[in-house]
Formats: sequence, C-alpha cells, structure tokens
Amino acid sequence: MPIPVADAVDEIVALAQAKVAQARDLPRYLLSSALAGAFVGVAVVLLVSVSAPLFLAQAPTTRLVQGAVFGVALTLVVFAGGELFTGNVAFLLTALYRGGVRLRDLALVWVASLVGNLVGSIALAALVHGGGTLCSGPGAPGEALVAALVEAKNATAGPQLLWRAVLCNLLVCLGLWMAARTRSDAAKLGVLWWALLAFVGSGFEHSVANMTLFTLGVLEGSAGWLDLARNLAWTVPGNLLGGGLLVGLAYAWLAGPAAPREAPEAVSQVTPATAG
Repeated sequence: MPIPVADAVDEIVALAQAKVAQARDLPRYLLSSALAGAFVGVAVVLLVSVSAPLFLAQAPTTRLVQGAVFGVALTLVVFAGGELFTGNVAFLLTALYRGGVRLRDLALVWVASLVGNLVGSIALAALVHGGGTLCSGPGAPGEALVAALVEAKNATAGPQLLWRAVLCNLLVCLGLWMAARTRSDAAKLGVLWWALLAFVGSGFEHSVANMTLFTLGVLEGSAGWLDLARNLAWTVPGNLLGGGLLVGLAYAWLAGPAAPREAPEAVSQVTPATAG
C-alpha cells in the first residue's frame, strides 16, 4: 500500500532540505548533477540505438520501443544517485510551500542542478560521438534518427514545445512522487518505468534529455548550439510548470498544513538519519 500523502510530503520536504545542504558544497553537487545529466543521456543513446532501424522502416511500434527502454534514465538517477533538475522542480516547490526551504535555497538547487545536468549531458554526448556509437551500421541509422528528431523539434512552434514540456514533467514528477510513496524497490522501478513510457511514447519534451540529443546533433552536423538554446528556452519553463505546479504544489496543498513542530523539551534524544 502507498504511504499516506501527508507522510510522503513530509519525507519530500526532508529530502529537499538535504538537497539544499548538499548544494552548498557546490563542486560535489555539480558533479552529482552532471552524473544525472549523463544518466539521462545514456537513456537517449539507448533509445536512438534500439529504435533507429524501426524508425527507418517506418514501423508503427517505434515510439512504443522508445518508451519501453527510456526507463533506465530515472532508474539510474534514483538508484545510483544523481541530482536531476526536472525532479528537483517538484521537490523544492513542495518544501517551499511547506516552509521547509527558502526561495534562495530553491534557486540554488534549481540553477546548480540545471547547469550540472547540461555539463553531464554534453560530456556523455561527446564520449558517444568520440566512440562512433551511432555512426556504425549501413546508412548509420542512429545518426539519421538523431537528425530527424532534431529537425522535428526545430520545426515545432515554441508554445507547442512549452505545453509538451509541461506534460512531460507532469509525468516524470508523478513517477518520482509515486516512487516516494512506496517502500518497495520493485514498485519504485515499476512506477518509474510506466511514467517514462507515457511521456516518451506520447512525444513530450524533456529539457535534460534534449541536452544530450541536441549535442549529438551538433557533433554530427545536424544541429547548432542555438537550436539547443531555443529548445531549452521553451522546455525548461514548461518542465517547471508541469513538475512544480501540477505535482509539487498540488500534492503539498492536498497534504494539508504541516504538523506543528514539537517543543524542544519534548523532542526525543534520538536524532533521525538525514535523508538523501
């Protein structure tokens, strides 16, 4: 059974406070964020590698396969550990609403995780390009799919990218929220997988995944850095709205007011372990 909403929100507030403390050690926090960007990049590369032949054959199952394999992204982030901007959007707004963090704490975590994700995404894409991973095979189907995906995103109007990004991070943060409500690792894997299948299979926009995709396009000659900048200008705000307002604030409000703090003399001498 999922734990109660109020209890899960309390745990998320404690986790957000731990993230703020970690972010104050900026070099280590940036490395953790870079790892998360690279983990999402691994999922992008896997998606391209396994679905490129299906895409070239115009198979109707292409998006289903893409969604089915993308779950490795949040699996790595949650179980290996990493600071992902899109998840932090919901966690920090929940904590801000409940009075657990300050606005400047939220800004520190958001900016540091976004910058770190970008660095990790670019580094992963550079390694993949250097190894020629997507250039192999007759006709280089991987490169062809990257070029087609980038072209499609560049041709999409900005407001459409925004709303697709809203829907994307609604699903990503719902996956993380559901994972926070269960104690079972198997259940966590299941809810994360279903949430990512839904967003990838539907064609929504994830800002961090796009960092790797567009960098691959830049390195392969099918995109430019300005294309990435334009995409992020629309998808980052959309991810903020989808994950922050529709999940973070929504469930913080549903949980009701935070329980009053105990007076110092009534607090047990046993100090609970710090989350995160």
